Amino acid sequence: MSNNGMKTDVILIGAGIMSATLGSLLKELVPDWKITVLEQLREPGVESSNEWNNAGTGHSALCELNYTPERSDGSIDIKKAININEQFQLSRQFWSYLVDKGLIKHPEDFVMPLPHMSLVQGEKDVEFLKKRFEALSKSPLFSGMEFSNNPDKLKEWIPVIMEGRHSDEPIAATKIDSGTDVNFGALTRTLFDHLREKDVTINYNHSVKNMKRTSDGSWELKVKNLESGTVEYHTAKFVFLGAGGGSLHLLQKSGIPEGKGIGGFPVSGLFMVCNNPEVVEKHQAKVYGKAKVGAPPMSVPHLDTRYIDNKKSLLFGPFAGFSPKFLKTGSYFDLIRSVKPHNVFNMIGAGVKNFSLTKYLIQQVLLTKEKRMEELREFIPEAKSEDWDMVVAGQRVQVIKETEAGGKGTLQFGTEVVSAADGSIAALLGASPGASTAVHVMLEVIAKCFPERMQEWEPKIKEMIPSYGRSLSDNPALAKEVLERTAKTLGLINSYQEA
Repeated sequence: MSNNGMKTDVILIGAGIMSATLGSLLKELVPDWKITVLEQLREPGVESSNEWNNAGTGHSALCELNYTPERSDGSIDIKKAININEQFQLSRQFWSYLVDKGLIKHPEDFVMPLPHMSLVQGEKDVEFLKKRFEALSKSPLFSGMEFSNNPDKLKEWIPVIMEGRHSDEPIAATKIDSGTDVNFGALTRTLFDHLREKDVTINYNHSVKNMKRTSDGSWELKVKNLESGTVEYHTAKFVFLGAGGGSLHLLQKSGIPEGKGIGGFPVSGLFMVCNNPEVVEKHQAKVYGKAKVGAPPMSVPHLDTRYIDNKKSLLFGPFAGFSPKFLKTGSYFDLIRSVKPHNVFNMIGAGVKNFSLTKYLIQQVLLTKEKRMEELREFIPEAKSEDWDMVVAGQRVQVIKETEAGGKGTLQFGTEVVSAADGSIAALLGASPGASTAVHVMLEVIAKCFPERMQEWEPKIKEMIPSYGRSLSDNPALAKEVLERTAKTLGLINSYQEA
């Protein structure tokens, strides 16, 4: 076979956490399949998966208030919180399986135990947080959560946040010690090291220029080798588009009808990072607040302890920015190039419907450092401007499409799998909660694209992920077993207590 025509069973486009996870799952399910990875950058985990380009939170609804909306009758809806937590437990189980089998060796390099906290101010929000705490505490997935509106207790939990706080306004927090800080960049690199040992072919500096169906139903990809300048053709029966914001362009190149009408709206993120070691040392938690009225879900403010390159850091954000790029390393023409005849009305509709979001983004872009410091001081009253620097985080592309509930131009804030009817190609679009739920999302890809193999693969899937197909929230004994076992394997604090 010539160098210009390479056949394989599976092609994964993009060397991020999603492709790393899908490749690792497939290598356990069908070890003899040939898998090829195509990445246009020089190494894995550079874009959305990189540790500086995401919040590094193991999203499990322990602290994220937007997953527990208040109903019109004042009660708290915890369905989404339970769903998100269950999805993260799938990731923990798969990582534990890989550690137990010796396939990855140092979980402390990518996951650390770290308390997750929610913090609110004002009588109404304190009442909301208490009701949320009471509702979540009934589920075994949230056992060990504490609530306090006692300033002395809060000074123990979050000293840097309570120092210099003189307001008489009520304040309260919840705290749960079973939270995690996840370095998704390190995890991505670890998984690609594992895949290389499993004889997966990984091609960096390879950019996919086009794709088409062949007569036998396979996909032929036209690929440019950015180092040599040569053009290669790679063929596979299954292709996964896991290129972050770049997946939309690739989906459009595929021409599958399921991708018609879908557009994308790019949003960039910025974080403030503390450069004062004394301040960094005083804080030990991920503390999430409540988004301001009218602000989008991705704007929830949080003050995060992070562990990056074995160094403790402290970040605050996110602040939104705007760039027409779909990737940090992308082109300023990405947004314009994504507008097609089949999605133009959805794009126009999104612009009309989301005027408030556009206004919010403009306001965010125009914020001065001192204005950002004012928002930070709502968390750390004594924060000094000279102690904080700005870092640009990743680009996210929110999905725009027509929905039954919202009609044309509806902006989606979650992740979404778009696959061909015959299962030959699948694309992952969207953003939050993203990397935390990679295992759940990739199992969805597998189920959608290989339905005829699921009965055969199910025993192996259950070996890797014992709770697969079952609800942990409805099975306290299983939840206890899974939480304790994965905490031990991954070196996490096990705060599970009998509910």
